[in-house]
Amino acid sequence: MLMQNNSALPAGLSSPARRALSQAGYTYIEQFTEVTEADVLKLHGTGPKTVETLRLGLAARGLSFAG
Repeated sequence: MLMQNNSALPAGLSSPARRALSQAGYTYIEQFTEVTEADVLKLHGTGPKTVETLRLGLAARGLSFAG
């Protein structure tokens, strides 16, 4: 069985952003490698600061948004 090393969402996310991401099924940072920044911005409760926080969290792991 393949084990995944999933990391929690970045601590710097606002409560509304965290709720929006959770409701959309995003619970760990690696999931954002499968979506674009535009996809995240479509969620009610997210904005440019959310995208920047996620971008930094991804970059810290050598990852980035899709596309």
